[in-house]
Amino acid sequence: MRRPDPSVETSGEDSGAECPYCGSTETEREHPKGPSLCRSMHYCNDCEQPFEKFE
Repeated sequence: MRRPDPSVETSGEDSGAECPYCGSTETEREHPKGPSLCRSMHYCNDCEQPFEKFE
């Protein structure tokens, strides 16, 4: 049986990740997978910067 990829699941967070550049939580998870399983790619809608988040 095929198990779901654990990097796609979120930890139940209702708000977006905090942007490291401007501190906004108006962010979107751009891609569920980052360069490794402990990182994911996000995009800040306020300052329009992409960033990585460590899970």
